[in-house]
Amino acid sequence: MIIAVVLSAGESSRMGRAKALLRIEGQRFIERIIAAIGQSRVGRTLVVLGHHADHLRGQIEHLPVEVVINPDYQRGQLSSLQAAIRHIGNDDRCDGMLVHLVDHPFIDTALVDALIAKFLETKKLIVVPRYKGKRGHPVVFSRQLFQELLDAPLDQGAKAVVNAHRLETVELEWQDEGITVDIDTPELYRQHVRGE
Repeated sequence: MIIAVVLSAGESSRMGRAKALLRIEGQRFIERIIAAIGQSRVGRTLVVLGHHADHLRGQIEHLPVEVVINPDYQRGQLSSLQAAIRHIGNDDRCDGMLVHLVDHPFIDTALVDALIAKFLETKKLIVVPRYKGKRGHPVVFSRQLFQELLDAPLDQGAKAVVNAHRLETVELEWQDEGITVDIDTPELYRQHVRGE
């Protein structure tokens, strides 16, 4: 089983408001992401909250997700990933996790299923989508890397683990620029989400 982890714990300081609640095509970012994941082969979905966690929890309680609170969210994205791994704990059904960022709203079910299929087919430790030479999100991490992610230095993030396993990483070519679109400023929001 693959467990999806949506990271939504940051302060959204550059955006000035919670990115999870921004709207795109009539849906909030978080709703769009969870809808795409919910129709996929993913077995469980976790959402990691931190900044204004109580408020955000109230906004997403209608979604089919498990909420994980990261009290150390100010220590960076990896701290939220670690909180999710600790929450997963010893779930023997878990083969790996599909990690997605809440400021990447352009995700669809076909991509999620393709990444999971590639992971199961190749038995690689990491599967990452790529569009025209540029890597994007979400990324699948094998359960075999969970302890390494827990031990990784917070200041380096998950990239330290990714860089250490280049030979055990497979890239999935994807023909949608959306996998690389990171909306974390008002300017980028206006650029990519016209008319919202």
